[in-house]
Amino acid sequence: MMKRTMSYGKADVWVYRTYAKPLTGVRAIPESAFTGRNNILFGMNVKVAVEGDTFISSFKEGDNTLVVATDSMKNFILKHAGDYDGPTQEGFLEFVGHRFLETYSHMTGINISGEQIPFDELPVPTNGSFQPSPLVFRYSLNEQASAQVEVKRKDEGITTTNHLSSLKGLKLIKVRGSSFFGYVKDEYTTLPESNDRPLFIFLNIEWRYNNLEDARGNTTDGYVGAEQVRDIAYTVFHEENSPSIQNLIYRIGYRILERFPQLAEVRFESNNRTWETILDEIPSSEEGKVFTEPRPPYGFQCFSMTREDLENPEESS
Repeated sequence: MMKRTMSYGKADVWVYRTYAKPLTGVRAIPESAFTGRNNILFGMNVKVAVEGDTFISSFKEGDNTLVVATDSMKNFILKHAGDYDGPTQEGFLEFVGHRFLETYSHMTGINISGEQIPFDELPVPTNGSFQPSPLVFRYSLNEQASAQVEVKRKDEGITTTNHLSSLKGLKLIKVRGSSFFGYVKDEYTTLPESNDRPLFIFLNIEWRYNNLEDARGNTTDGYVGAEQVRDIAYTVFHEENSPSIQNLIYRIGYRILERFPQLAEVRFESNNRTWETILDEIPSSEEGKVFTEPRPPYGFQCFSMTREDLENPEESS
């Protein structure tokens, strides 16, 4: 039988916590200078959905006896932002998910996700040099670290059953060193081959840990920072002359799994937003060209990789 969809919850719960526990001891990798966060500002936009068979009466009969108001859910999340003593978004979401099921016995499942609100450090003059201000930050509109956690009530107790970390909205442009040729040519083909094109891509990258304890940020060298995943992506983009976006994301995924043995899986959704060429030559410039935004529609690619791709690269599927 088809399982009924039945849940409700609250979205756009904006949480800002100052002076959360710093994230320290992140293992350094060659592609990134990131080794932790001071968490002076710890902000996220949270969405929570609660499940439970007992809620059927509220849908069918309008009986609100067991309904926890979504406004109460908002307050619950905000209150527990002050109780959380860990350093990561993943850990906070899991913490709040468990607290929901501990507090409301008629709830059987929680699906909670969050998008971390990035705040950039700003250098200020300090003793003859420039150092990051510990007081003033800039709200960033760049890519966002996100996470999703699923918590269920089972016979053995409250258990975290699924998790996913991600980096959303990464936008990268490489002005030279990408190509696309050798594809199928038929009566529908109008795209010219290119041996060297500017390549503009949008990337969403997701990763899953072998052990959720690493995502909580409490283990030595276990946590993978979204900043590190971002830095690997643009480093591989810089280093490699890629024949396609498909091959580029495979190489990025391979490098991520290679650097982080604590990860079980990495996933990609990429968009091709390559600019349209207006002028292929500029008389006053040896290499300059002129471009404009591409016309819709756009191409996209989806791909996932596991450790099997590293261990048996010829056999993995």
